[in-house]
Formats: sequence, structure tokens, C-alpha cells
Amino acid sequence: MKNHPEVKPADYQALAEFRYQIRRFVRFSEDAARRAGLEPQHHQLMLAVKGMPEGRVCRIADLAERLQLEHHSVVELGDRLVKHGLIDKVRGEQDRREVQVRLTARGDRLLGQLTWHTRAELRSAAPALVSALQDIAIRRRSRRVGSPRPDSRRMVTKERA
Repeated sequence: MKNHPEVKPADYQALAEFRYQIRRFVRFSEDAARRAGLEPQHHQLMLAVKGMPEGRVCRIADLAERLQLEHHSVVELGDRLVKHGLIDKVRGEQDRREVQVRLTARGDRLLGQLTWHTRAELRSAAPALVSALQDIAIRRRSRRVGSPRPDSRRMVTKERA
């Protein structure tokens, strides 16, 4: 991989700040899951199940995509959550090879508690996350002819807040 002359130090700084803000939030979420007695990936699987679009059945294949994991890894995570009584896995009615996943009442309660705490932290972290993302997006657009300068755009955003 060669150096790209169009990438400036400020681009690296903006990307590093964005990744730092994401990592801070992820760390908080992982720690909250552990305090609740869950592994972070278990929490993520439960969240993916609950966050499936309305009316859509949650399948192992969907979870593998959402979690960016291999199918067999999701099966293993799901098996652990079944043993803890947090999810149920059932065979599809039309396709018996299909495994559908849903939260148990206990899993739903636990996820609700975690989500409440995580949402509060995200609200607190949101300004720094949004600012970091805007720095990346605006910096990229500002190189195009006729685009607003990053500083003027940032001031408009802050005034709206």
C-alpha cells in the first residue's frame, strides 16, 4: 500500500478522533454488558434480535450478517444464550432447516435494562461522535469545488444545537 498524497494530517486526525469516540462508546457498552452478567457478544446478539425490523423473522443467517460473524459462531453464541434462558431458537415452519431466534421474557427484561443505560451514555457521547463524523464528512466535501469550508460548516452545526 502506497502513501496517498491527498491524505492530509488533518484527515488522519479526524479519522482517529472518530474511531476513538466510537471505541469509547463500545467500551462503555461492553462494560455495561459484563456488569449485567453477559458477554458483550451476547448483548449484541440480543440487541440484533430485538432490533430486527417489524414483522421480520430473525434467523441465524440474519444475526451472522448483523454481527459480522460466521454462521457457526452465531449458532454457538445462541446456544449459550438458550442455556441462560435469554433466547429461544425454533425451527422455521415452512423450512425446517431455518432456525429462528427470539428473546425470552427474561432476555427482553435484561436487554431493556442494558439499553436504557446504553442509550443514556450514547446521548452523553453523541455530540463528540457527531462532531468527529462531521469533521470526516466535511473535510472530504470541502476538497470539492464550491463546497463550504469545514470551519464555517461546523459553526452552523453548533449554532443549531
